[in-house]
Parts: sequence; structure tokens; C-alpha cells
Amino acid sequence: MGIFSGLFRSRDKPQNRTAGSGYAFYFGGTTSGKAVTERSAMQMTAVYSCVRILAEAVAGLPLHLYRYKEDGGKEKAIDHPLYLLLHDEPNPEMSSFVFRETLMTHLLLWGNAYAQIIRNG
Repeated sequence: MGIFSGLFRSRDKPQNRTAGSGYAFYFGGTTSGKAVTERSAMQMTAVYSCVRILAEAVAGLPLHLYRYKEDGGKEKAIDHPLYLLLHDEPNPEMSSFVFRETLMTHLLLWGNAYAQIIRNG
């Protein structure tokens, strides 16, 4: 009967097994009862500072496009069509730095970052 005892247990006394544990953050509940979202987390100075520092540091790294040479070496591909988009200006509203900073911020807060490619011929 030990196998079925867990299935047929009394449900009149539910227990919250995640309250007060490390799993509460991952399942959305907290012991204080406040929901933690990206927006509420960014209102904390520590979270905002960490996200800003990491995003600016990654966005500030040099980004160059390279092509392989026949001898096995590499050279900067300044004349490649993607070089202008990645290194200088991915769209008219953003510089390359702001674009990469935005992607890194999304990665840190939501766990992923996407950039849509819209071609205009």
C-alpha cells in the first residue's frame, strides 16, 4: 500500500513546501508575498547597477567582422555588408553600443535576447 499512499493522502491540509526555501524564487512565490518581476527588480539599486555595469561592459567590447584568408590567417572584413551593421549602426535609431547594451540588458533580465532582421532591399 506504500506506493498508493502518496496518491490518496488527505488534501484538507495543503502545505506550501517552497515557502522560505531557495526554490521560492524559481516558482514565483516569496515568503513576503510580493511577486518579483523584471520591473520590480530594476527598481532595486543593486540590481539596476549590476545590470547596467554588465551591459555597458559587454557593449563596450570591440566588435569586428573577420574573414579567413587562404593561408589560414584572418583579416578584418571592413568591406563586408554586415560590418557596417554590427560595428557602426544596426538601425537608424541606435548606435552599435546602444544596440548591444539593449540586447545584453534583455539577456540579463529575461534570459534571452532577440534582434529582428528587416530587409529593405
